[in-house]
Amino acid sequence: MDLRLTGRHALVCGASQGLGRATAFELAELGASVTLLSRSADALAALAAELPATQPGQTHRYVAVDMLDTDALAAAVEGVVADHSVHVLVNNSGGPPPGPVASADTEAFLSAYRQHMIAAQVLTRACLPGMREARYGRVINIISTSVKEPIPNLGVSNTVRAAMAGWAKTLASEVAKDGITVNNILPGYTRTPRLEALVEESCRAGRSRDEVERGLLASVPAARFAEPSEVAAMIAFLASPAAGYVNGTSIPIDGGRTRGLN
Repeated sequence: MDLRLTGRHALVCGASQGLGRATAFELAELGASVTLLSRSADALAALAAELPATQPGQTHRYVAVDMLDTDALAAAVEGVVADHSVHVLVNNSGGPPPGPVASADTEAFLSAYRQHMIAAQVLTRACLPGMREARYGRVINIISTSVKEPIPNLGVSNTVRAAMAGWAKTLASEVAKDGITVNNILPGYTRTPRLEALVEESCRAGRSRDEVERGLLASVPAARFAEPSEVAAMIAFLASPAAGYVNGTSIPIDGGRTRGLN
């Protein structure tokens, strides 16, 4: 199985922590040069210095930019691709705050849409020319199992993640002929700052941490939370040559929690 990414350039968003950080390590281990993107310059600089570089010409860089600032994001990614075409794009951004959809205000939807959908569109459009020229492209979106089963009390997130899934499926059919695949990763309960925030939110309602975690795991056949590296391993596979015929999919990495067959 050919998993090598030697000579490829990956742009990983939300790379300073959680799934983005784990993904950066996996792609670097496979030989890719990685550009890290998030708001935290200090965290990115430290991570870039930690990533393995075992192949000739393999280098790691970072770009600090807020994905809510569309103009700044567009300028940043144009600078990245001008220096080195991107072959693997990992679209990843923090989730909107929890809350019921019925009480969410307009700004909550606009902000989440800009941070996820608009940011992904800006990044992808900038990266596509280089992918087409190389006849090799992987667009991988980290979204949520909510695109298959909406999650209670995540109204805005459920809405925007579903939009991302529709966007990705449409894009997958448009670019496949150019050697480019588009796939979605749907993480379940994973030990990341996002999960920690959701647990803390539930604890503020008077429940203990143990009670909250047991409640979450009651729906997971594997009876444990995922580690970020386990999700990142699937992302790395989808980025590799071995996954060249996997296109337009949404893959749950959730320990069996999603009950649907499709």
